[in-house]
Amino acid sequence: MRNFDFSPLYRSVIGFDRLVHLLEAGQGNGGYPPYNVELVSEHKYCISIVVAGFTDSELEITANDNILTVKGDHRHHQNEKNYLYQGITDHNFECKFQLAEHIQITGANLENGVLYIHLQHVVPETLKARRIEIK
Repeated sequence: MRNFDFSPLYRSVIGFDRLVHLLEAGQGNGGYPPYNVELVSEHKYCISIVVAGFTDSELEITANDNILTVKGDHRHHQNEKNYLYQGITDHNFECKFQLAEHIQITGANLENGVLYIHLQHVVPETLKARRIEIK
């Protein structure tokens, strides 16, 4: 995984340090399973997680207190195989993602061994910017 230097952001954006620490904390998953976080449009995101060998019934997605958890659990191994070389891992996993406030999960789908989780940033009307008239 790549390491990014977020230090230039500390001096230009107030309050961004908390977000940077959350991003840096999320890099400790050991690299399995590999995933991407994509900005689809201004307020829409997609997390893509490689889950080769898992069926949709072996995957569990939960969201609780701004933490998105994705678990893969092979409930039954058909038979233990004697591999000469095993490059495709199939062990159970758990990934956790810290979500920002007002992020909603709009759906998920499994396609060709990749789990796509769709997210959207929905800002309540009370928090949107409004113009104040000067009298």
